[in-house]
Amino acid sequence: MSETLIGLVARYSPSGQEQEAVEWLTERMETLGFNQAFVDAAGNAVGVMGSGARQVVLLGHIDTVAGEIATRVESNGSAEGGMLYGRGAVDAKGALACFVDAAAKAGRREGWQIVVIGAVEEERDSDGARFILDRYQPEFVIVGEPNRWDRIGLGYKGAAYADVIARRPQSHSASGRQTAAEAAIQAWLDIKASVEAYNTAEPRLFDQLLLTLCEIESKEDGFEQWARLRLRTRLPLEMSPEVWYARLSAIVSDAKVQRVGYAIPAWEGEKNHRLTRTFLSAIRSQGGVPSFVYKTGTCDVNIVAPVWKCPALVYGPGDSALDHTPNEHISLDEYRRAVNVLSFALIELAR
Repeated sequence: MSETLIGLVARYSPSGQEQEAVEWLTERMETLGFNQAFVDAAGNAVGVMGSGARQVVLLGHIDTVAGEIATRVESNGSAEGGMLYGRGAVDAKGALACFVDAAAKAGRREGWQIVVIGAVEEERDSDGARFILDRYQPEFVIVGEPNRWDRIGLGYKGAAYADVIARRPQSHSASGRQTAAEAAIQAWLDIKASVEAYNTAEPRLFDQLLLTLCEIESKEDGFEQWARLRLRTRLPLEMSPEVWYARLSAIVSDAKVQRVGYAIPAWEGEKNHRLTRTFLSAIRSQGGVPSFVYKTGTCDVNIVAPVWKCPALVYGPGDSALDHTPNEHISLDEYRRAVNVLSFALIELAR
């Protein structure tokens, strides 16, 4: 059952370099009996099992962060045991391979298409997920991220990047005037204090603002000094990107705030619908005690769920604490359990 997982992890595919892995995965889906397997115009790997009018979309991502890790399996002596090491084993080729194997195990379901998508560029601007928004109309969507085999992801925070830029006229160092670098540091302290004050009323991490200072840069040209802070903020449901940008501009009124990249609102799924109930039953069928998880990160569910407006959740094997780490690895036994859970769920959803 681990052939798809091992083969996919062995094809190193950081964002922007996914082609080899995409081509391998489409060939793998053909071998496993998918009706169609192709590379779309965005570079996504797509496989379709079945030919019905109704759709379940399994959206994973095939790109990883940079940093190649030699692919290897360390056995623990059992037939299905051992650990697979390699970049993407957890984030998130484990989930994507699970989608492929589960769709193959579930097979063709009358009246339904099971569409598996290995999207590109998720670790950057989610170009692959954005490309498919107007190309599918699923009744259910399952997004692949590591949450362990017995947990269901029902919440992901939003994200907003911004540059805060302070400018000051050039002056002599003995003048005592505030420099652009000093103004930028003061802006950071003011922003941080405001975020901490907001968070005091929100005991749950999922409901807090999570602020990160990613970059600092300072320069001068003989006439003017400027300093730039690159901020990333994880947003709660109660704060849209637009509200956050306005709040940020008010905090640093003597500096300029520039939006960077795409801003993404937070997302929360529903507990009481058929998709979630089916996964709860599927996890119990494999001897698990299911639970829900609300993550502080952001993923492609934030992009597709608001557009498709269908029941959605996030599922996949692996320990997210190992995301992006040099020790990234996944349990093959957990992978097997996740494939069984998902195939069970697909069969039930397509009844």
